[in-house]
Amino acid sequence: MARKFLYAIALLVVMVLAAALVLRFWSKELTRFAFVPRSAFEQLPALPAGFYDRADAWISRPGVKDDPAQYLPSGAARGAVGSAYVFFVHPTSYLARDHWNGPIEDMDARFRADLFVQSMASAFNGVGAVYVPRYRQAAFGAFLTDRPEAQRALKIAHGDVEQAFATFVRQIPADAPIVLAGHSQGALHLLTLIRDRVRGTPLERRIIAAYLIGWPVSPTRDLPAMGLPACDRPDRTGCVASWMSFAEPADPTMMLDAWRAQPTPDGGGKRTIEPMLCFNPLRGATGGNAPASANLGAMVPADDLKSGAIVARAVPARCDAGTGLLMLGDPPKMGPFVLPGNNYHVYDIPLFWADLRADVARREAAWLAATAKAKP
Repeated sequence: MARKFLYAIALLVVMVLAAALVLRFWSKELTRFAFVPRSAFEQLPALPAGFYDRADAWISRPGVKDDPAQYLPSGAARGAVGSAYVFFVHPTSYLARDHWNGPIEDMDARFRADLFVQSMASAFNGVGAVYVPRYRQAAFGAFLTDRPEAQRALKIAHGDVEQAFATFVRQIPADAPIVLAGHSQGALHLLTLIRDRVRGTPLERRIIAAYLIGWPVSPTRDLPAMGLPACDRPDRTGCVASWMSFAEPADPTMMLDAWRAQPTPDGGGKRTIEPMLCFNPLRGATGGNAPASANLGAMVPADDLKSGAIVARAVPARCDAGTGLLMLGDPPKMGPFVLPGNNYHVYDIPLFWADLRADVARREAAWLAATAKAKP
């Protein structure tokens, strides 16, 4: 009996080691197999005119009951609310492979989107009203393949975001300052939105800042295409901030592969390997290094993910000059959703929740001061 038990233990050890080897050498292939949609592509029509006039088309906006963007973690003070209007595009929450575009009514995707809005968009609720649209997002698997269906899915999703943004602009005061913010897929849609719908229009002068977080932004191609500079100092307005958080050792291959599959701003050529734009939220500026003592507070989630608490001095941050990644040093304990390669993608905002809150408030004050000074 003892010998059989030892054989069983040995077999389990071999199976665990074999699984570890499979994950180490074929993790990308397994991820693609698990998430890339297998169904035929559905060419969805545009949403009906006036769709975003409906309250249920928004996760967050003034008047929404139990608005997740209005969440305040333990240890954070609400204070007075500013006069800006925030348009936030949430990251990918549709993980199934039944469709290339997540149905707006999918309950699992809605649940995850609400959690993302609570942990990410809530950092912006101090500067003004927060609007977060529901949209037919491209499935997670669309970022793991170069099949043409992926770009078609992103085009449908972007059409929804553009429609939501047009409604947002129409509903807010004509001269109100605007904060654009998004994470991952949301940041990608905002990058395109700024390039196609904001640059060179009166809206451009109203932008306090654009926070394109969790998605690579090329300083040489994307910034010129958007017509906005990098947020290279704490008081600059009308600028772009972007970062991607990794602990060491970092392997950003999957993220960069997804980015290189996207068309360049001019629609021609391929993405080249270059350092990405790296905004250091602990410095309020691009580049540089800051110790953990500079961290005003990470929002560390509870085990059930339904709440969080502010923990000061949680992590340091260093912009790596060679890659543009925001390096965290040793892996911090934030929860179970760290992606392969020590990618803290899900925690890009929670790691610097209080710092981001302070950053956008500071830029709002700078924008208001400059606008008041420019008035005759």
